[in-house]
Amino acid sequence: MSDHHLPPPLEVSPEAPDRNLALELVRVTEAGAMASGRWVGRGDKNGADGAAVRAMRTLVSTVSMNGVVVIGEGEKDEAPMLYNGERVGDGTGAECDVAVDPVEGTTLTAKGMGNAVSVLAVADRGAMFDPSAVFYMEKLAAGPEAAEFVDINAPAAVNIRRVAKAKGCATDDVTVVVLDRPRHDNLVKEVREAGARIRLISDGDVAGAIMAAREGTGVDLMLGIGGTPEGIIAACAMKCLGGTIQGRLWPRDEDERRRALDAGHDPDRVLLTDDLVRGDNVFFVATGITDGELLRGVRYRAETATTQSLVMRSKSGTIRQIDSTHRLSKLRAYSAIDFERAR
Repeated sequence: MSDHHLPPPLEVSPEAPDRNLALELVRVTEAGAMASGRWVGRGDKNGADGAAVRAMRTLVSTVSMNGVVVIGEGEKDEAPMLYNGERVGDGTGAECDVAVDPVEGTTLTAKGMGNAVSVLAVADRGAMFDPSAVFYMEKLAAGPEAAEFVDINAPAAVNIRRVAKAKGCATDDVTVVVLDRPRHDNLVKEVREAGARIRLISDGDVAGAIMAAREGTGVDLMLGIGGTPEGIIAACAMKCLGGTIQGRLWPRDEDERRRALDAGHDPDRVLLTDDLVRGDNVFFVATGITDGELLRGVRYRAETATTQSLVMRSKSGTIRQIDSTHRLSKLRAYSAIDFERAR
């Protein structure tokens, strides 16, 4: 075929994260999970978190992107690494917003409980909601079947009936995941009176939201008040899964409400998935630290470690579950983190 019959070369915009980014990002959460996995059950949540932060920061510096942490470990004064506003990536490629939770479920990790994960999400620059003024939000998360029918303004019983109808099941077949907190006592009562089952979790409502949207987890709906940063990370996952998350800022006191208003937020406004993360070029990766309904935790052997990760991209709709085997000696060769031995 002569050259003039060939199709023109595809043009890739340097402004958008590249499609290969997902497989680079999963190396970062794998590193975080393997580092924190050495701390499972040791009763030291700060040790687990610190190990994951160091490992992820080392690996994220090799990723082909020009990222800014918008959801991270906190302000620079409190968090020397992966702090809000820190530049991450190797400085090439796309400008990105980065949301990172090195150990989503630090208490779960410290106690050796299920569903602790290492999480990273990336979107186009400026796409993620800025939650700086308010730390908590009321949330509702559901999967693709029920996404159009649920409403955070409706009572729990109504949403449970709508989920049951959308899924073609009875209300007593619906399972609702709720953070186990005293503030949810009335919500738990409402859910039980509606006839649904409840899965109380001590931590980890990003995993809870994903379970509500992903088939085979045994969870159909997430309700309750949790962290605003976690709500934004969960929204990135929902973009990829086709589910929905709805939120409403939940100021803890009048001072926090005033700060929200000063920052231009309306605490009464319902924030939809598109409000929490705009656009349709979102990457989400998570690697299991401890075993759970979502992912299997890290397994260590004499020479290797195995991990299981969820890798998703909203633009393509691709969802990959990746099982990896890592040679610990090779990891030590390119990483500043000693995966072979807990510090």
